[in-house]
Amino acid sequence: MKSVLLSLKSSYFVLLISVVFTACNPVTEKQSAQRPNIVFIMSDDHAFQAISAYGGPLAELAPTPNIDRLASGGMLFNQCMVTNSICGPSRATILSGRYSHRNGFVDNTGGSKFDFSQQTFTKVLQQTGYKTAVIGKLHLGGTPSGFDYFDILPGQGKYYNPMFINQSGEYKMEGYTTEIITDKTIEWMQGMKDSTQPFMVMMWHKAPHRSWEPGPNELGMYEDVTFPEPPTLFDDYEGDRKAAALNNMSIAQTMMPVYDLKLSDQPRGGLNAEQQKQWQAVYGPIYEEFKQTNPTGEDLVRFKYQRYMRDYLACIASVDKSVGKVLDYLKESGLDKNTIVIYSSDQGFYLGEHGWFDKRWMYKESLRTPLLISWPGVIEPGTVNNDMVSNLDFGETLIDIAGAEIPEEMQGRSMLPVLKGETPADWRKAHYYHYYEHPSEHNVMRHYGITTDNYKLIHFYYDIDEWELFDLTKDPLEMKNVYNDPAYDSVKETLHKELEELRTQYEDSDSLNQHFIDEYKEKVKKNPRIEYWK
Repeated sequence: MKSVLLSLKSSYFVLLISVVFTACNPVTEKQSAQRPNIVFIMSDDHAFQAISAYGGPLAELAPTPNIDRLASGGMLFNQCMVTNSICGPSRATILSGRYSHRNGFVDNTGGSKFDFSQQTFTKVLQQTGYKTAVIGKLHLGGTPSGFDYFDILPGQGKYYNPMFINQSGEYKMEGYTTEIITDKTIEWMQGMKDSTQPFMVMMWHKAPHRSWEPGPNELGMYEDVTFPEPPTLFDDYEGDRKAAALNNMSIAQTMMPVYDLKLSDQPRGGLNAEQQKQWQAVYGPIYEEFKQTNPTGEDLVRFKYQRYMRDYLACIASVDKSVGKVLDYLKESGLDKNTIVIYSSDQGFYLGEHGWFDKRWMYKESLRTPLLISWPGVIEPGTVNNDMVSNLDFGETLIDIAGAEIPEEMQGRSMLPVLKGETPADWRKAHYYHYYEHPSEHNVMRHYGITTDNYKLIHFYYDIDEWELFDLTKDPLEMKNVYNDPAYDSVKETLHKELEELRTQYEDSDSLNQHFIDEYKEKVKKNPRIEYWK
């Protein structure tokens, strides 16, 4: 805990020194104009499996042609991993360039707020002459700093007719949130078109977060499509996977008929009369047919899976249209020639794999997040990258691109050489992960671990003490824990050593684990009705 406090203090002094340095060494208008603009698009819970540029069984059935434009015109990353697969903590890591235990935002429990007094990449960009903005879902609590302009959803926000908060206060808008966020972002960029300053705007969407409510232009678009089931949809959690068996996030047991699957003849909350009419025209007949067929057992699971996929992918379709609209604007305005466009998600997501939805686990589908970056004249179009990168690196990369000095307290590494096709010889070969939010709604145990190209070692702790080891070459679906198999003793020994080295490097420890457990218990004690609705 002492190291966390010292880090926060050092962040303050680094920020103070940076401000003084910038005041004494202003960036000239000419230098600012030469640096690229940055459009950072991020969705919430967008699985890489649902982007057609990544291939897979959904690519032809539910294509994402506009997001794919970033892959054909830039670089697609096959191994971008998150440090803590849950919304707020992931965003905190992106902003701060530090792991959850260092930036202080470890979980999404009620009352959690990001400490905006600490250093962030947006503050560094501001200090070096960039205009910065965030529009959409920030989901970090408190009043954001490090932005010249913000226009954000309160908390999770709503899919329809959302509230927004900007520097003037809170207000409501009519319409579909994905479309509103897109229009707001383009309007802000229009105001920057003739500026001599470069800009960085974060267009962060709510979609496709649970409860997957498609927009008026996407309602029912996949009702005639039957999506292929993942091979692990009916996973029985055998194979010595005790933690996985304790889950409460299955399509079979956890999905709610009304909230998630829209099986109701009652009005949907938050919709106006016209929206309600469109909604009921699609979901009314679905509900009537469901009552008549009354599926049970595996047939019911299959029905739920199809309903989930049709709604989730319809939400993705609106996000893809948003990306296309932004790319079209950049081209029409001439800004595309000197603008980096980044597309990512706050983490991965389960689309029926292991029978699940949601995220949190260190298993592949939630650990890995999509990342596509276009940068005309720098990134070779159509590049596919297999280096192990992380959302821990995003902020440092943007600071490096801006020509500024990366603060010492940031724990990631600039991907600038990687973007140029010049991956350093000493680039990371292993990634460290740590998840904290338990006890909580989905009953995912606290765990930390290490993943390499070939193996994954995980330790589940707190009210369980279990180790898991997966051979990713022989078992890419992560179905069999081989931790207790003597054939893997040497692998296990090597991974344990590398894990402890990474924990030391990133200043994580068992004492910090206990600190956050105690802090969590205090929050629950003060508010027993904490909402674990992520």
